[in-house]
Amino acid sequence: MEFLFDPHVWIAFAMLTALEIVLGIDNIIFISILVGRLPSEQRDLARRLGLGFAMVSRLLLLFSLSAVMGLTDDLFTVLGTGLSGRDLVLLGGGLFLLYKASHEIFVEVEAREEDGPPPSDPAVLKAAGRRALWATVGQIGVIDIVFSLDSVITAVGMVDRLGVMVAAVIAAVGVMLFAAKPIGDFVDAHPSVKVLALAFLVMVGMALIGEALDLHIPKGYLYAAMAFSLGVEALNIRARAKRQSLREAAAKDAVTVAV
Repeated sequence: MEFLFDPHVWIAFAMLTALEIVLGIDNIIFISILVGRLPSEQRDLARRLGLGFAMVSRLLLLFSLSAVMGLTDDLFTVLGTGLSGRDLVLLGGGLFLLYKASHEIFVEVEAREEDGPPPSDPAVLKAAGRRALWATVGQIGVIDIVFSLDSVITAVGMVDRLGVMVAAVIAAVGVMLFAAKPIGDFVDAHPSVKVLALAFLVMVGMALIGEALDLHIPKGYLYAAMAFSLGVEALNIRARAKRQSLREAAAKDAVTVAV
């Protein structure tokens, strides 16, 4: 138990937890977008299942470190670029994220329903709700594996104590579980922010594909671009709210004068 009183352990835990939370931002956004398609009564369950899967996948990867680090060895070469197991996972995840985010942008911008008009039969509705829930959890699980692999490899490079890594992963997922609902509610309440978040996921998908092909794009650039865009959108939201309040005040004054 002496290691618990070692300040270096706590510093490593704090740094790794913060890193895991930062690396989980794109995961939270992806979960929020997918969960937003579900009925309101299923969203909390889908969030918990999705983030639970994220924690389990990270812990399983941590407990199989030798296999994970072996994924960095090249399996074959294409056009002079070596591709490892990790590269293939990142490539597949990037393509999936690129497709899913682009499809969601199309649905959002065109204001179309993905599956046509909803059924009216209660039994059909219940079965469709279950299918939608597990389809959403499955998609979250696919992208969780991609983000978990990147997160675990980064963690291994920072800390050499398995216990610290496990504790940091659990703490980070706990924070994400707490933050996922308010973030999801905010995204659902502001369609423009939702499109912005989907555009961010397109960038993340492109970054994953680039990473798989040895074109390293620092995530700090992506997060800086997202933060700047969110700042601009926050000003737009405030401006729209002010205009709306002015219109409501003007309408109220017009009614008072008319009376």
